Amino acid sequence: MLEIIKQPWSWYVAGILIGLTVPALLLLGNKPFGISSSLKHMCAACMPAKIPLFQYNWKHEAWNLFFVAGILIGGFVAGQFLGGNQPVHIAERTKEQLQALGLTDFSTLLPLDVFGTSQIFTVRGLIFLVFGGLMVGFGTRYADGCTSGHSIMGLSNLQWPSLVATICFMVGGFFSTWVLLPLIFQLF
Repeated sequence: MLEIIKQPWSWYVAGILIGLTVPALLLLGNKPFGISSSLKHMCAACMPAKIPLFQYNWKHEAWNLFFVAGILIGGFVAGQFLGGNQPVHIAERTKEQLQALGLTDFSTLLPLDVFGTSQIFTVRGLIFLVFGGLMVGFGTRYADGCTSGHSIMGLSNLQWPSLVATICFMVGGFFSTWVLLPLIFQLF
């Protein structure tokens, strides 16, 4: 059994498991699903200030905090004990496109040419880590949820705002990949 867990799983196995999350949450009382909402619950639990956004009974959503804790613990266990240090396999065409942008290190999941500690205080590092982080946080708050909440749970519930948010996520992702990234790598 341990050998099966250590091997990479096909995309359709993960897709089915993610897909089963939706009916499970619906059967448990139509619980909203999303990773970004757990940050809101943590802030509501820890901030005694009278900020209207955090004035709700966060204890009803405590299951979400356990879910996120499980993701963190599971990621740690997988990375430390289930062969998480295996080499990353990247398609040759993708490597060629990344090399054209100036990336050379493909030894880790996140390229060290962009996300390594040596890049933190560079202009490129500031753009990716600081500005990118602020934009993700702003977008998540503005859309009132993250990609997992809108694209998995919201679309399954046929929620119109989730469809709009998911379309915007995809358009933004395509624009960033094909326009912004090459421009940033050319300039910096």
